[in-house]
Amino acid sequence: MYLYIDNGKYGHNTFYVKKSFRKENGAVSTKTVENLGRLDDLKKLHDDPIVWAKAYIEELNQKEKESQRTILLSLSPTKQIEPDKVAMLDGGYLFLKNIFYKLNLNSVCQKISEGYDFKYNLSEILSTLIVNRVLFPCSKQATYEKSQDSLQAPKFSLKDMYRSLKVIADSTDYIQSEMYKYSKNLGKRNDCILYYDCTNFYCEIEEEKGIRKYGVSKENRPNPIVEMGLFLDGDGIPLAFCVHDGNTNEQKTLKPLEKQIIEDFKLSKFIVCTDAGLSSIDNRKFNNCGERAFITTQSIKKMKVFQKEWALGTDGWSLIGHNKTYNINEILNNNDDFESFFDSVFYKERWFNENGIEQRYLVTFSIKQMKYQRNIRNEQLERVKKTLKNTKSIDRTRQTDYKRFIEKITVTNAGELAQKTTYSLNTAKIFDEEQYDGFYAVATNLEDNAESIIKINKGRWEIEENFRFMKDEFDTRPIYLSRDDHIKAHFTTCFLALTIFRYLEKIIENKYTGQQILKELRNFKFHKIQSEGYIPIYTRTQLTDDLHNKFGFRTDTQIVTNATMKKIFSFIKKRISQSTELN
Repeated sequence: MYLYIDNGKYGHNTFYVKKSFRKENGAVSTKTVENLGRLDDLKKLHDDPIVWAKAYIEELNQKEKESQRTILLSLSPTKQIEPDKVAMLDGGYLFLKNIFYKLNLNSVCQKISEGYDFKYNLSEILSTLIVNRVLFPCSKQATYEKSQDSLQAPKFSLKDMYRSLKVIADSTDYIQSEMYKYSKNLGKRNDCILYYDCTNFYCEIEEEKGIRKYGVSKENRPNPIVEMGLFLDGDGIPLAFCVHDGNTNEQKTLKPLEKQIIEDFKLSKFIVCTDAGLSSIDNRKFNNCGERAFITTQSIKKMKVFQKEWALGTDGWSLIGHNKTYNINEILNNNDDFESFFDSVFYKERWFNENGIEQRYLVTFSIKQMKYQRNIRNEQLERVKKTLKNTKSIDRTRQTDYKRFIEKITVTNAGELAQKTTYSLNTAKIFDEEQYDGFYAVATNLEDNAESIIKINKGRWEIEENFRFMKDEFDTRPIYLSRDDHIKAHFTTCFLALTIFRYLEKIIENKYTGQQILKELRNFKFHKIQSEGYIPIYTRTQLTDDLHNKFGFRTDTQIVTNATMKKIFSFIKKRISQSTELN
């Protein structure tokens, strides 16, 4: 690099840093590296602008030379390594922490800290809890110990981490609303469609205490549980959550959290999509006001008789994009039609006025789904036949598995108490289930076309996927914490971890599964060479290339010098509005 002074059209001497380079065709060319300013302006800052400029350019050349130099390591086969010193460090958190700062959560923590008198860095603690929940989920103490193995070991104490949990719990609502506001820096939120569902997490205790209550466990466990409600936006990004006692009726959790979203997030126009377990009349009425709407799964079994007859009726079915109507029986009894319509989804719709609310029932029928359900049932019936040969193994405690098809007979045909209990195949139960095969129904107050409603409702699978991901990959349960505020802080960090991870998936264009990403990030390690820098010891893959390209910094050189790593640490703390690619 060298100094170039341009006299300019009007005699204004302008100083530039120029650099020569060779093109692919062999020709030599130059490019401008930096505009240092006009001579008149530089004279105000420096006694001799030319001497200053040359010294500055010499410094740039030295830095460039330093970054390009070959580093030779001197290692002895007889010299022992230092005891109790960790040489292999974790670096996968860099990408997650970058999103933490892009969501402005560091500033949110600073604002929260202003209302307290503690001295610890809340942002550092919260970000540590979040990234370790993603990468190495474990207890709080183990999290603290594991964090010491990161490229930047945190400076807070374990006691500070435990003290912060109450602060995080008390600030949960504020953190959610602020994160929603700043999440728009990462792109427009699809908050016109909201998915809501509940699940519960079991606790490692045997008696009720605080919010840990006995309830209906979705994992069929006998332990006390804690209930969590979760809202996703239309793109599957977490929006808000709530925590309740384990014995809370989940239908009563929707309205309070929705009211909080309306008030704190300033949202007023959206569609709430839920499953049948949350589709109470009260919830439907609540979302039948203003600019809100609902789409909810409707149990055909629980419909009134005349509605059920209409829903299961064989005629009056339509196909999207077709003007004619179809009779399902005729299609099922015609082999050619059966094959040609195998992947089609038929539908019918009708408005009903029930309990003071006008709602539209949209029923679909799929031959493919019908065949799938019957194949599953046939496999279960084969298990029933084997079980009936050995009645001693029958356990009727679980009514949702194949044993629901076993009928227990304790009376004779004359109505008298039988001397011996017998078991047989419950054909009535089989017939009752078969009539619903392939059918699916939703209720809504929307007047949109059937195709758009079906498409919106299909997105409900993502909320189940998020719950499963939290339980399986983030080890959200079992809950070992005993204090209610610590439990709430636990769910807050899990929610933030899930949100940040979903944004990471989105940034790399959802090209990889969550498990693939976690595997790469957990193996994203470096060997520390004290005087020189960090040697990457992870495998470079297309995924790591995509991470580096999308996040704007690189750690996949043969060695990352101390100076370069320091720049990376500084770079990841920039908010998205300040971010530029790190060269």
